[in-house]
Amino acid sequence: MSEKREYHHGKSPAAIWGSALAAVGFVVAAVGFMMPLNWVVVGIGGALVLFAMIVGGTLRAAGFGQ
Repeated sequence: MSEKREYHHGKSPAAIWGSALAAVGFVVAAVGFMMPLNWVVVGIGGALVLFAMIVGGTLRAAGFGQ
């Protein structure tokens, strides 16, 4: 019988990957705002944040989170 691993304080793979990808997305979007308002770069940053939510949720559903 397999035992479910306990993760504490957000140190699960789902939390780490979701947070890291979201941080990169926010940085990309901020750079897009600081440039002469490049909406394509802002959109890419927003897409990365959405991708981070999907990755985090998928990893959590697969058993790599709480």
